[in-house]
Amino acid sequence: MMMSSSAALVLALGLILVNFTGHCHGALQVGFYRGKCRLLVDVESVVATVVKAKFIMDPTITPALLRMQFHDCFVNGCDASILLDGRASEKTAPPNLSVRGYDVIDAAKAALESICPGVVSCADIIAMATRDAVSLSGGGRYNVETGRKDGFVSLATNVNLPGPDIPLAQSVATFAKKGLNATDMHIVLSSKNTGKPDPNMDPSLLVSLRRICPMNSARDNAVNLDQDPASSLRVDNSFFKQIMMRRGILQIDQDLATNSLTKATVAKIATGNDFNAKFGEAMVKMGRVQVLTGNQGEIRKSCRAVNKR
Repeated sequence: MMMSSSAALVLALGLILVNFTGHCHGALQVGFYRGKCRLLVDVESVVATVVKAKFIMDPTITPALLRMQFHDCFVNGCDASILLDGRASEKTAPPNLSVRGYDVIDAAKAALESICPGVVSCADIIAMATRDAVSLSGGGRYNVETGRKDGFVSLATNVNLPGPDIPLAQSVATFAKKGLNATDMHIVLSSKNTGKPDPNMDPSLLVSLRRICPMNSARDNAVNLDQDPASSLRVDNSFFKQIMMRRGILQIDQDLATNSLTKATVAKIATGNDFNAKFGEAMVKMGRVQVLTGNQGEIRKSCRAVNKR
């Protein structure tokens, strides 16, 4: 069974809303680039135009960019290290082989470099582009703090993202090591690889999944982790409502709804009316993790390579 692109959206949102508290960095600010580009040029609008054009062609760019931002911030901090090319760069690490959306970041960077070269960091472009994609997917528009610099180091050996079979408690502990806790987390997806369905799964969902993904099938069919078709590509709290009804696809989905570490948070998200606001807050917090500012890092000319010395 192959998880569809909406699965990446649920994964990215999950890792954010249930776990992230993040590290504040005073050098970041909303509107950092105001007045730093040509007169009357709005840096954020330039990025938004590029993202909208891509979104019209491919709405699944939202989960792709969410995943990219998470994978970037979790390793060396939000420093755009995931964008660097190289035979042993972060891009080559197994968890990052399916990361996509680089073309959007490249296009936004090219547009900005043509207007105000050497001003806007790739790390900030990731944050702005993700926000714009989330907004286009119905998730509400939150203010992005900017002022990050780009990092110099990108090594596959540094990539230590939580794997798909990590137990829930261990996942929470892993995030705690990054200074992140279970207050803002959303979901960490995993599978316990027992080869058997979750005994708590809604029986009607089990029947449907066995039809779509029969055992030993030669086809690799896609299944949305959010079982509400109307919400599978939207940024909302539908996924949490589904797992509250025992309609989680993966074992860890139901663990989130029943485990004492996360069930209260899941219930609050599923029944609350402030999902968009809370999601925006969590994204801002994630964007503060181990950032480079001031004299740290650089503003890359190309997001795929460090500047030549």
